[in-house]
Amino acid sequence: MTNQPHPVGDDVIPLREATRAWFQISLQTFGGPAGQIAVMQHKLVDEKRWIGQKRFLHALNFCMLLPGPEAQQLAIYTGWLLNGIRGGLIAGSLFVLPGMLALLALSGIYVGYGETDVVTALFAGVAPAVIAIVVQAVQRVGKRALHHPALVAIAVASFAALTFFAVPFPAVVFAAGVLGWLVSLRFPALREPPTPAGEDGPEPLISDDALHHELPTVRRSGSVLLVGAVLWFAPVAAFAVLASTTGTSVFVDQGLFFSGAAVVTFGGAYAVLSYVAQQAVGVFHWLAPGEMVRGLALAETTPGPLIMVVQFVAFVGAYRHPGSLDPWLAAVLASLLVTWVTFVPCFLFVLLGAPYVERVRDNRGLGAALTGITAAVVGVIANLAVFFALHNLFGRNRTVEAGWVHVDVPVLGSWDPVAFAITAVALGVMFGRGWSPLRTLGLCAALGMGTFLVGLVG
Repeated sequence: MTNQPHPVGDDVIPLREATRAWFQISLQTFGGPAGQIAVMQHKLVDEKRWIGQKRFLHALNFCMLLPGPEAQQLAIYTGWLLNGIRGGLIAGSLFVLPGMLALLALSGIYVGYGETDVVTALFAGVAPAVIAIVVQAVQRVGKRALHHPALVAIAVASFAALTFFAVPFPAVVFAAGVLGWLVSLRFPALREPPTPAGEDGPEPLISDDALHHELPTVRRSGSVLLVGAVLWFAPVAAFAVLASTTGTSVFVDQGLFFSGAAVVTFGGAYAVLSYVAQQAVGVFHWLAPGEMVRGLALAETTPGPLIMVVQFVAFVGAYRHPGSLDPWLAAVLASLLVTWVTFVPCFLFVLLGAPYVERVRDNRGLGAALTGITAAVVGVIANLAVFFALHNLFGRNRTVEAGWVHVDVPVLGSWDPVAFAITAVALGVMFGRGWSPLRTLGLCAALGMGTFLVGLVG
């Protein structure tokens, strides 16, 4: 490999070799975005030395400005740097494929056997573990994001808006972005986009000038936008035709809902899952209140982006609302449709914006808006923790309404002592001993099975 500039359109490294590397990465993407980014860092920067540390972080900063799973978008972007559009498509697809197949199988097992005593006992253990995982996410994101009193205020306001006033999630995200920009006018330091620590790394074998590049022309942008939009919405239109003949409206509802969710998923999966849970349970009735946490538990055990849990939501929802179709066929079709409309926008955003990345990186106003949104994400994830706790630690809840206030509160007499105890264990091992989410899920699943064997649940 050389440090000479590479012609546009050529592969910087052999496509077959890059594909093999991306496949190896795809099998190791457990542990949420931090773990997934660390896997790519080790493989691409430290081991292969195909890209430098600074350029890798530059790409990460760009992906953090976009809605959607930043780890998958980082894979698309670095794949584009190494092999152009083909590389981006291969990297992004392989990043989600193993997790999609695994969660598709787990969703089928849940629908087929989820009501059995053994599976019920397992979920009685993993549900409290998920509560602890989300609480840890609040702590980690808050530690990184809330470095100014104004940002703490945005986080608290976001939590209150969602928890007590039922403000729609997209409105909270938009308001947080505007507030972040306005506050940055008073405190200019907030106009800097978040940057991971550590600019050093091994010297890359390929110079920055040799990586793939394209001129940001109007013609190119228009072509990418047109092709991406058609690929994004053509399946939704096709399923609308199918719905008109089978009476299966769930396809259109899920296609449109998750297409909209794809453009407001700032701050990672935990942020948007609060919105998805509220809509899937309270509006569309695809899931029962306690099932969202079960889907999240399954997603935590599979590789790939955690947002893949939307596949579980689609599978279960379509199985229960199949129209005239066979329930299993409807479930699989809905699962594939929702996976498509969730991840195709990631390819569109990255491939459209990559040539403009230098301009985006230097846009301080955009960085300020991202700072505000990131602060709001802390409140959003805290709202998700409350939602999960209400529906998994207590048997019954009631809604209190007073003017603009609209809040769910638990019926204290319905508390579940086993769920409280397992939650305490999960919080203890995660915060006290530093256990990983996957290890914690395993322990809590064993505890759930143990309580079943001794007759405490079941």
